Amino acid sequence: MKIQTDCGLGDYYKGKMEAFTFRELKTDPQHFFQILPKDWQDEIVPFWDIYKTDSKIYIIEDSNSLIGGGIVFYKSPPHFEYFATEAETWFNNGYLYLGFIWISEQHRNKSLGSFWLNQLKSKNPKQQYFLLTEEEQLHHFYLKNGFVCHQSLQNEDHREWLYHTKSV
Repeated sequence: MKIQTDCGLGDYYKGKMEAFTFRELKTDPQHFFQILPKDWQDEIVPFWDIYKTDSKIYIIEDSNSLIGGGIVFYKSPPHFEYFATEAETWFNNGYLYLGFIWISEQHRNKSLGSFWLNQLKSKNPKQQYFLLTEEEQLHHFYLKNGFVCHQSLQNEDHREWLYHTKSV
């Protein structure tokens, strides 16, 4: 799916929009995993064979390289044991989990995270999503992209925030 030039991604990308593609990565997940931070790779790569049938990777590319992406999980992702009961409720209510959302550092602050979320939501406008983040500074980002902060959770030695998309 090619980006339209009127997607509202800001002045930086005017005239460059047609160079970006959003698509499902159906082969070679390592292509996506290699752009993730090392600690994120350690969380997903060893478990990918277990999760690959219950998840999809969606990426953003330009003509030269993979810029970012994320994973849509149809069941709880790795290391979710502490949240398994609550996650099951979300899945049972038709929500899918968004994880490992990443935009390469040289492309940040250019609305590509918003683009990724909007393209994903446009693929199935009635689908609802939830996610957890440890990064409090992403609060505004998720709110402006149609998420609601549902609750704050204390997990071992850190705090996480649970967001979900607004009901349609």
